[in-house]
Amino acid sequence: MFGILIALLSGALMSVQGVFNTDVTKNTSLWVSTAFVQFSALLVCLAAWLITDRSSFGALMQVPHKYTLLGGVIGAFITVTVVKSMGMLGPAKAAMLIVIAQLAVAWLIELFGIFGMEKTEFSVRRLIGMLVAIAGIIIFEK
Repeated sequence: MFGILIALLSGALMSVQGVFNTDVTKNTSLWVSTAFVQFSALLVCLAAWLITDRSSFGALMQVPHKYTLLGGVIGAFITVTVVKSMGMLGPAKAAMLIVIAQLAVAWLIELFGIFGMEKTEFSVRRLIGMLVAIAGIIIFEK
């Protein structure tokens, strides 16, 4: 249950952040606002790390799959694409398409066992769920 609440909070925060970042971009530029978002996130993370567990930083060099360290780079492009999509489509349409893309890619990662994730079997029920979600976007837009 706690995982569900955290996921819902994450989605809500992403939507609010996208709106905030889009507004900042209108007054600065795409890359300035993205840099500010990433820099402020760095400051928050460093403060939390200093308060909690300062012993784990060296463990970064022990990460077995070095490509997974690119999460921050991906995060910068997530910020850029969220800002652009919300500015072009509006928050609701952008968020719906972002969530569908997240769901589809996450399912493919599980289905094929990509990036070390446990491989799952194909499920017609999941496919139907994906199609229903896509249909929901179409209905929402009409």
